[in-house]
Amino acid sequence: MDGSTGKDGMTAPTTIDHVTARRVWDSRGRPTVEADVILQNGKIGRAIAPAGASTGSGEAIDLRDGGTKLAGFDVTTALDNIKSVISPALSGLFASDQTTVDHTLRQLDGTENKATLGGNAMIAVSMATLHAAAQQQPLWQFLLGDTAPLMPLPEIQIFGGGAHAERRVDIQDFMVMPVGATSFAQALEWTAEVYHSAGALLSDAGTLQGLADEGGFWPAFGTNEEALDCLVKAIERAGYTPGEEVAIALDVAATEFFHNGRYHLALDKREYDSDGLSELLLRWIERYPILSIEDPFDENDSMGMQRFTQAVGDRIQIIGDDYLVTNARRVERAAREQSCNGLLVKPNQAGTITETRAALDAAHHAGFSTIVSARSGETEDVTIAHLAVGWSAGQIKVGSFARSERMAKWNELLRIEEMVGTSVKFAGASALHLD
Repeated sequence: MDGSTGKDGMTAPTTIDHVTARRVWDSRGRPTVEADVILQNGKIGRAIAPAGASTGSGEAIDLRDGGTKLAGFDVTTALDNIKSVISPALSGLFASDQTTVDHTLRQLDGTENKATLGGNAMIAVSMATLHAAAQQQPLWQFLLGDTAPLMPLPEIQIFGGGAHAERRVDIQDFMVMPVGATSFAQALEWTAEVYHSAGALLSDAGTLQGLADEGGFWPAFGTNEEALDCLVKAIERAGYTPGEEVAIALDVAATEFFHNGRYHLALDKREYDSDGLSELLLRWIERYPILSIEDPFDENDSMGMQRFTQAVGDRIQIIGDDYLVTNARRVERAAREQSCNGLLVKPNQAGTITETRAALDAAHHAGFSTIVSARSGETEDVTIAHLAVGWSAGQIKVGSFARSERMAKWNELLRIEEMVGTSVKFAGASALHLD
């Protein structure tokens, strides 16, 4: 994608005047980067960089100041890079030429992992440029052009675990997908019922400890399977049929509990080799209405990913997050090796919009499903809601059905669906690319 044309196919006659940035705060109360791209006609594009807790080794690096102030998480160096390095270099470039803007950013940085300028600085500027180029159009509409809009199937966390909840549960996300819904609005309505039913079950059992990073319930379960049992009960209590109307999705985030060649499930007091973990997950798939599993093995366990995909890739979507880190080359390799069949799309993993789109295009070319995703450290920025529609991704993962940094994105998608009107199509179960 070169980003140089809008809906009418004409190049926007606007160039970048300057770029500025400020420190804002994410959903963990940590500093992050907000960038403004100011055009010569006075229009402004604005975006905020998110941050992850569970991160792949190959993703773009958040540049933090280190030291003792704000526990080392401050971003003054990244902000200075935007103002003193990035702004002069982008001045005079067309905001509508996303490829040139992002290429300039990559040249300025000069590293594979964006360590010089900071992935947080670069993605904030890259996304802000996209907003500036859209001008008065909604971003999703600018990206789509004449393509018919497709509302994404939401994947929504109910229970949080792993790095998002002090590892109280080993599996990072226990999520639902309202695969039987017929509209995005209905999908959120069903999710609300399941979410509140799950909360009531935990409250009744005395096992509710609070909310995890992404707004899901922070439970005190005795085993990982207990979480799955409770989630099925929540779906049923809400009045829906598990697997037919509402299915389960897991983010295993296995890299987080892989140590010394073994997978350690602390809650279950068990450890497994790759084959043993595969057998456990296969049992879960047989027992529970699971239609999606993300990062079932360590990011370097390609053989485990391949064997698992060969076993159940025709029945569920197997998503690469840490395994693919929104990287087109890794997606192409995974397609050749048949080591997964879906891509989690995180713009800040790639560092620029152009690289993010290249990964998504590679996934679509391979026949993979795609899920545009937020991070655990989020803000009110709604860019990814527009990317999910504007890029026809088919699915979106934002976190839970609570906390305003999550709800801002769900509510933005409701507005988009309403704006499109009766002609809008909802991806539903077809987004999983399963038979």
